Amino acid sequence: MFTREEIDAIPLAGDVRIRERPVDPKSTALLLIDLQNMEWQRGKRKPEGGYLYDRMEQHVVPNAKRLLTAARELGIEPIYTVIESYTVDGRDRSVDHKISGIFAAKGSWEAQMIPDLAPLENEIVIPKTASGIFNCTNIEYVLRNLMIESVIAIGIVTDQCVEGAVRDGCDRGFFMTLVGDACATHTQERHDATLRALKGYCRQRTTDQLLAELYGQRRAAALRA
Repeated sequence: MFTREEIDAIPLAGDVRIRERPVDPKSTALLLIDLQNMEWQRGKRKPEGGYLYDRMEQHVVPNAKRLLTAARELGIEPIYTVIESYTVDGRDRSVDHKISGIFAAKGSWEAQMIPDLAPLENEIVIPKTASGIFNCTNIEYVLRNLMIESVIAIGIVTDQCVEGAVRDGCDRGFFMTLVGDACATHTQERHDATLRALKGYCRQRTTDQLLAELYGQRRAAALRA
């Protein structure tokens, strides 16, 4: 994404406009975070989960489907992460997940992706046993092997696993884009607060804005050909 000369040319005071550069599909991954049956069903079953479930049903899943379709069409690498233990009894979970009662057993229905977003046979699914995917999995190694420089983050919940992925990805040198209307948490207030807090960390787009950018680039490339 950046040449040595471009990095050296960044002024000491910084230049946040650099984050606004369009992504290159060939070196970009779409990271779908915890869009799995466990989270989908939790909203249905718990009265306090109504807001999260409604937002997932009305916004997150439809927008994630649109982004996933575009990714597959444009050569962007879809990468899924799900909360899933390496064991049936969950003894390998992080202490925080044990305290919080967060558990999807190895190979369980709860660990599977929401059917509308199911991965294809040759797409990557990375299980995790804590909130931060960069802290508890080998995803950085995988991204480097794939020559990925930019990561588009979507999923749930905005102010926990999604925020952690964005912050950690930025710190590891990836160019992060957060798609706000393809994310959700337990209240609108928490969601909005996270988007405000992350403005200094990453580029933010709506689904419509990002799709216009991606398909616009393809049209421009076709005209140049």
